[in-house]
Amino acid sequence: MSYLLAILAGFVQGLTEFLPVSSTGHLIIFENIFHISQEDFGLAFDASLHLGTLLAILTFFFKDYLKVLHFKNRLLIKLIIGTAPAAILGLLFEKSIEFQARQLWVLGLSLILFSPVMILAEIYGKKIKKETSVTILQSVFIGLFQSLALIPGISRSGATISAGLFAGLKREEAAKFAFMLAGPIITAAGAKKFLDVLLKNNLASQDLNFFIIGIFSSAVFGYLTIKYFIRYLSSKTLYPFVFYRIIVGLILLAAYI
Repeated sequence: MSYLLAILAGFVQGLTEFLPVSSTGHLIIFENIFHISQEDFGLAFDASLHLGTLLAILTFFFKDYLKVLHFKNRLLIKLIIGTAPAAILGLLFEKSIEFQARQLWVLGLSLILFSPVMILAEIYGKKIKKETSVTILQSVFIGLFQSLALIPGISRSGATISAGLFAGLKREEAAKFAFMLAGPIITAAGAKKFLDVLLKNNLASQDLNFFIIGIFSSAVFGYLTIKYFIRYLSSKTLYPFVFYRIIVGLILLAAYI
């Protein structure tokens, strides 16, 4: 496998992890196009790329995470509460999701079927008073939505930002909390899978370099996506991404049929 593929995969992950279009789904498409073996590299490489987006999150929100560590900051409690649903469901259903839901027709359906939820979130969000901080109850609600992203095609950012809009948050505040909420989940899931592949397989130095380049690429493009997507959400809607999801979903279903 070429290093160019690693850079391209990092670009795909860094861009789609934070846009509401499903990073896992796009990596599945990417791996099918370039014939990257799921058994040998797919899941492990996905995990390594997620570590790159974790670096992007930690770098961009470094000061915010430092504030979280202060014992008087209630955001830590909110992040823990919001992380719990996805963490528990991930542990219970990780294996079945990895090996049964990573199919193109499942991805296509998920992209299409969750799109109306994003539309409703935009419509409902415009009708209620906007809040600039997250409450405990909202953390639970957003966390439950985040657990839906275990299914490829749903999109972690799409689910959590939509939940934030339903809860009455401004788009940029919903996105900020969604991205910070992704940190613990990506840390746990990505690190576990990456360590598993290192322990179970004797990776050649070339393969390890492939992973490292992918992580770096994912981190760089992820950071840039966070920066400009939050800026975009301050004045724009999720509708363009809804149209994109539906088009890609229809293409995948048509290809499967």
